[in-house]
Amino acid sequence: MTDPNQPETARPQPRLSPRELDRFTECVLPYLDAAHNLARYLLRDAHEAEEAVQEAFLRALRHFPALRGADGRAWLLTIVRNTCYTQIRRRHPASERVEFDEAIHSMEDDVSEPEAELARAIAARSVREGLDLLPVEFREVMVLRELEGLSYKEIAHVTEVPIGTVMSRLARGRRRLLLALEHGGKGRD
Repeated sequence: MTDPNQPETARPQPRLSPRELDRFTECVLPYLDAAHNLARYLLRDAHEAEEAVQEAFLRALRHFPALRGADGRAWLLTIVRNTCYTQIRRRHPASERVEFDEAIHSMEDDVSEPEAELARAIAARSVREGLDLLPVEFREVMVLRELEGLSYKEIAHVTEVPIGTVMSRLARGRRRLLLALEHGGKGRD
């Protein structure tokens, strides 16, 4: 029997049969980018996100034989989310905020293609930075819905909250993100 208090990497990992390994490759590996995306937005640090995703995949491998059903996306993202929250609790017992002070750039209608591409890149960066400002409970539902395309039901499953709470957090998160973008990160409700 394994000790649940041991770090995941110190525990012996089960061997999957070739059939289970094929199923894991088919059901879970396609969501590696989504797992990293969620971890990056929750942890706000690329290195910590990599560590969390590695830890989550080790957990996923260990518990994979118990997975029922073909879609492993919500299942994997739940593991990634829980791994990230464990890291956050270890790292920062209290919530932290990063101030966003970049001015929002306006685009002219008749800009050249290189200028338009630069404006899109600046806007995308502003949105990413705006997402970083959101409290974690809003940031996670925004990433899961808007970037990863999960349904409300899937988000409710991943975050372990009712669908109504998911809808409320999405509405409030979108409003806060809009305020951050409109006011250069200084708007709060």
